[in-house]
Amino acid sequence: MREEKEEDSTSMSDEEREIERIRARKMREMEGKAASKKEGGRKGEDRIDHPVTITDSTFVETVKRYPLVVVDCWAAWCGPCRMIAPVIEELAKEYAGRVVFGKLNVDENPRVAAEFAIMAIPTLFIFKGGNPVDVIQGALPKAYLEARIKEWL
Repeated sequence: MREEKEEDSTSMSDEEREIERIRARKMREMEGKAASKKEGGRKGEDRIDHPVTITDSTFVETVKRYPLVVVDCWAAWCGPCRMIAPVIEELAKEYAGRVVFGKLNVDENPRVAAEFAIMAIPTLFIFKGGNPVDVIQGALPKAYLEARIKEWL
């Protein structure tokens, strides 16, 4: 019985040391993020360079969280949607830090699709300050999409 207690106290101290190491690492990470924000440098989570997945449950939070959001409403079976996907990826990289791109699968997220009466895909919605300001329908060239997005920057 005494041996078990000794083993428990030894493992507890190891666990406590591990928790302290994790706590110290997390504190350094948080201090680093706070320092970079004070310096005006926006990094990491504020600089999204790829399309984020949007669902019925995350839609409102996403469009309100970022100043300018382009939501690509698509479906897996849609040929034009697959054609435009690489263009959305490129634009997400090129406009990282200024525009957040999101992808909403209309088959898996019928609430948003119904709310915005999406009858054709691909449909891209541009949200500024949480409000819809523009709609683009169809698989259009990158230059056209880019020009429409630049209007809202």
